[in-house]
Amino acid sequence: MPNQVKQTVKKVFEDVADAIDNGTFEQRIKIGLTIDGSELGLDVMKQAAYAIKQANQFDVVLIGQDVPWAQDFQHISTANSDQNEYQLMESLLADGTIDGCVTLHYPFPIGVSTVGKVVTPAFGRELFIATTTGTTSAVRNQAMVLNAVNGIIAAKTMGIAKPTVGILNVEGANTVERALRTLKGNGYDIAFGESQRADGGAILRGNDLLTGSVDVAVCDSLTGNILMKLFSAYASGGQYETLGAGYGPGIGADYDNNICIISRASGVPVIVNALNYAYQLAKGHLATISKQEYAQAKQAQLDQICADLKPKAAAETKTVEAPAKEVVTDQIPGIDVIEMEDAVQLLWQKQIYAESGMGCTGPIILVNEKNGEKARKILKEGAYL
Repeated sequence: MPNQVKQTVKKVFEDVADAIDNGTFEQRIKIGLTIDGSELGLDVMKQAAYAIKQANQFDVVLIGQDVPWAQDFQHISTANSDQNEYQLMESLLADGTIDGCVTLHYPFPIGVSTVGKVVTPAFGRELFIATTTGTTSAVRNQAMVLNAVNGIIAAKTMGIAKPTVGILNVEGANTVERALRTLKGNGYDIAFGESQRADGGAILRGNDLLTGSVDVAVCDSLTGNILMKLFSAYASGGQYETLGAGYGPGIGADYDNNICIISRASGVPVIVNALNYAYQLAKGHLATISKQEYAQAKQAQLDQICADLKPKAAAETKTVEAPAKEVVTDQIPGIDVIEMEDAVQLLWQKQIYAESGMGCTGPIILVNEKNGEKARKILKEGAYL
C-alpha cells in the first residue's frame, strides 16, 4: 500500500476515534418502513425504498413479508415471527435498531395525534397540519389546544425556531384561540400568525391554507385528515396520493416514539417524503423537543386551561324575554357558533337587544351601535370573547 494511502486511512481512523471520544460521532440513522397493507401494492414500497437508498442520507429497514428485493436492505421478516408488523416495529424502536418508522394505520393511544406536512399550492410553502390522525382528547376544544402544541413541536423539530400558528375557522376556533392566548399570557411562547384576509387575525380561512399564511394550521384530526387527503391527492383525482409527506408523526405528552403515518393510497412520492420526514424528526430529536415543549406548556398551566374547556353541566333552562327590538348594524365577531344563542341570551338578560347571524368570516352577534361597547364588555366578562 502506498505511503500516501496509508496516511489517509490512518487520518480517517484517527478522526473517527476523536469523534467517539468527544461525543460528536453520530451513528447512521435508520428508519423503518412497514411494507404490507398498501392498496397500491408492494411496488410503491419498493420504489420508495430504492429512492432513499440511492439518495444515501440514511438507511431504510424493511419490516414485513419476504420479497425478493428485500435482500438489498436490512429486512425484519414477519414470515416466521409470532409478532405482527406493529409489534416488530415497536420492539425495534425500543431497542434502538431503528430511529423512526413509516407505517400505515397505526393505533396510537388516546392523547397522541399526528402532525402532517404538505406543500401549499399557491406559493410552495411547507405547512404543518395539526393534527391529521389520532385523538389528543375526546373533548374537541381541548384536543385542538393540545394539537397546537403538537404542531409547534413538529415544526421546531424540523428546524423552525419560532413557528407561526393559526387556527382553522372550524367549530371551536375562537374558544381555542382564547385558550391559546391565555397559555401565551401565562408564559408559553406561541407566535400567532396572521390570515392573509384583510381583517387579519389568527383565525384561518381556506385561502390561508392554499397560500400557507402560517407554519402550523391547528384543527381537529378529522378535518386535518380530510385536508391531508385533498392536498396530497387532488392532482390524481383522489386515487393516488402524490404530494406532501404523509400524515406525520404521533406526538403527545409522555410519548416518545417517532412513528409516521401514511395511508393505503399513498404513492411513491409521499412515501419517500414521509421517510425523509421521519429521518429529519430523528435527526432533530423529536422526543427531546416534545418533552421540553410540554414541560413549558404545563408550567404555563396547560392542564388547567384544558380542564376549563370541559363541557359544563347543563344548567336549568330559563326563558329570557327579548328586549324591545332595535335596528342592529354593529357586528361582533369572534364567538363560536355553538355559543351564539347563549351569548344572545346573556345580552337579553342585560337588557340589550341582540341577534345572531353568520357573516362571511363566521358567526356574529348583531347589536345596535349605541350598545356595541357595552355588549362587547358583557360578552368578554361572560367568556364568549
